[in-house]
Amino acid sequence: MHSNLGSLLGLAAMLPLASASFEGNLNYQPPSARSSHINLGLSLPLITSRTLKRSLVAYQPSELNFTHGVASGDPYPNSVIIWTRVAPTAESDRSNVTVAETVELYSHVTEKYIKADANPICVEWKVWESQKGYNGTAEGPLRRSGKAYTTSDIDFTIKVEADGLEPWTLYSYQFSVCGSNITSPVGRTKTAPAENAEVDEVKLAVFSCSNHAKGFFNVYGNAARKDKHDYVVHLGDYIYEDASSGPRAHKPANKLFTLYDYRTRHGQYRTDNDLQLLAQNYAWIPTWDDHEFANNGYRDGFSALNNTEASFRNDGPSISVDTRKINAVRAYFEWMPIRQVDLDDNLRIWRNFRMGKLLDLIIIDTRNYDRSITSTGNNDAYIEAIRDDPSRTLMGGRQEKWFFRQLSESKQRSATWRVVGNQIVFSRILDAKGVLTGTDNWSGYVASRNRTLQHLYDNNISDNVFLSGDSHQNWVSDLAWLGTKPYDAATGSGAIGVEFAGTAVTSSGPSGTIATVQKATKTKVDDNPELQWQEGYYRGYFHLSIKKSKIDAQFFGSPSVATRNGWDLPLANFTVLARDNHLQRPVGGGRVEAGSLKGGKTVGTNVTLDTNGWKWKKVGFEKMFAI
Repeated sequence: MHSNLGSLLGLAAMLPLASASFEGNLNYQPPSARSSHINLGLSLPLITSRTLKRSLVAYQPSELNFTHGVASGDPYPNSVIIWTRVAPTAESDRSNVTVAETVELYSHVTEKYIKADANPICVEWKVWESQKGYNGTAEGPLRRSGKAYTTSDIDFTIKVEADGLEPWTLYSYQFSVCGSNITSPVGRTKTAPAENAEVDEVKLAVFSCSNHAKGFFNVYGNAARKDKHDYVVHLGDYIYEDASSGPRAHKPANKLFTLYDYRTRHGQYRTDNDLQLLAQNYAWIPTWDDHEFANNGYRDGFSALNNTEASFRNDGPSISVDTRKINAVRAYFEWMPIRQVDLDDNLRIWRNFRMGKLLDLIIIDTRNYDRSITSTGNNDAYIEAIRDDPSRTLMGGRQEKWFFRQLSESKQRSATWRVVGNQIVFSRILDAKGVLTGTDNWSGYVASRNRTLQHLYDNNISDNVFLSGDSHQNWVSDLAWLGTKPYDAATGSGAIGVEFAGTAVTSSGPSGTIATVQKATKTKVDDNPELQWQEGYYRGYFHLSIKKSKIDAQFFGSPSVATRNGWDLPLANFTVLARDNHLQRPVGGGRVEAGSLKGGKTVGTNVTLDTNGWKWKKVGFEKMFAI
């Protein structure tokens, strides 16, 4: 123990600085300033008082490590969020102080707070401009620096808004333990273009559905090594809440309910080498889907937990739907490089990024904000009966109005493109009998889709691109309002935009061989006039090159996620010309590597790029998934 008068005076002198630095760490602020969400924030006077009332022995720098790499996200023209975690162990904190109750200012410390480790850890951060000639680790001109503290209350995470930066500029950043040579890896990030700037090109890498237990996150590494994009867009299911076993078994080994559960799962995912590489070198713009919480969520529950006493007592460890959501949200905001926006009356993640005059990237939440009931595994007949109900909503009235306003304002400010980051497949998909399929995507909420299409058509809002995930398959469609507006499938005339829906990073898709899966995709393409390409065998991602004149989309697949490898298979390429509002014909240039293409042919070559050695080779794997 070093509990002498000197250390007491030193710690007391540090208190004002510690309080200010706590405020600098965004993870100490509530995601919403509204009192209804105050329990998601932390009491700064309480935390600093706990610092004094606990053991006076602070962690020594030699006891600390940057346990989970670095990350950045939510780029604005003059700022970006940078993130890390510094802790004595990779193990997450078991305290639930941040979600247990409303923390009163100046309250006395009680036993439940003592169980959490509140020794403040001091971290310095700096951001410097990356210039040609710098190798990524050598430091260019210093642009911003600062200091922040963290404690076990927020699982030792650090999240800082580095502001005062220049638009559309590449930066490097790094964290260090104060007064030591213990440093994090060097990260790389990029600010957004100024809102009214003329920008030649913005490039996005788009991902969804990354299940750690199903396999290795190979496509994260492939995209990072290729270095062909500015930003990462993750459309959700970034983590999964299940208790899967196998060689990459989930931790903890149970379904997620508690704050500790969700923290631990986020921590496990950030130990993946390829995820760390992609997070370290690119700013992410993420949204959540359902599995960041639990399967098939809606405003009042999930597929395996609902707001009834019976479900509360029998479907989980006596944790309510609302408590489970608060735990999931708390962990997500601690562990993701995302801005804490004003939530108004619910848990808001929807937001907009204006990237010059080139595009608006509009991120919506079709899962958790104010969603009407969805399929829960035992109510499919009911959902089928009400899918056309005009009162059903995917987003809730407030978000829907905001969404429509963003689309209209984007047109008014003369942005060339409106790119919508959305969790679930938007386009209508019919089966062989002409029956609408899917109750957990937009097809289960027909009125929401119709209102969206009506807003686009009635206001002549063109050049729309929907990005979708969730389905674990690839779908490329013209956006058309069939049965209401004329549409020519041969030319694309009559469409109001396109949809690029991507497969999963690792999550499982249709079972069978490449040939059997391709046969099923042909049936879907034949049965749906707006659906131009469908593919379900490969795991993968897609890349968007957005220019004023056109958007080019390139889809890539991983031939196997059962092992860690760098193989990257080009699957298909598509182009959308500005003001055309449909895919350029012939679609995909008339040829794809896999799946089924309307009016074109499939030529499977298996010629694949090794992103570790930069050589092309024909490869094949007998096993796709780890389990």
